[in-house]
Amino acid sequence: MIPFFYMFYRFGRSVWASLKDPEFEALFTLMLIVLSVGTLFYHEAEGWGWLDSLFFSVTTLTTVGYGNLVPHTAIGKIFTIAYLFVGIGVLLGFINFVADHAIKEHKDSSIFPWRKNSSSS
Repeated sequence: MIPFFYMFYRFGRSVWASLKDPEFEALFTLMLIVLSVGTLFYHEAEGWGWLDSLFFSVTTLTTVGYGNLVPHTAIGKIFTIAYLFVGIGVLLGFINFVADHAIKEHKDSSIFPWRKNSSSS
């Protein structure tokens, strides 16, 4: 259980440290905008509550798709198609940036022994 929480700690620390980078800040802001637009749309078009709308937006973009919430209106289905294409790209860019930063930050740690610098030998 401790490694699980440690992973979240490292992820949070990487996100916090990455906020100093303008490229990351733009990706983070874009990710928040995409989630907000999706949440607002599903709240208005499908009549879902705010939490259900946010939950659907997140599960859709992460491609989890539990299936307990499904758009029933034609406009909701059309929006979801476009939302997937745009949102998954933004989410993958965001995750890639955080992962790259985490790897660079921990390349000399014992977690990645194969990434030791040749100067540290």
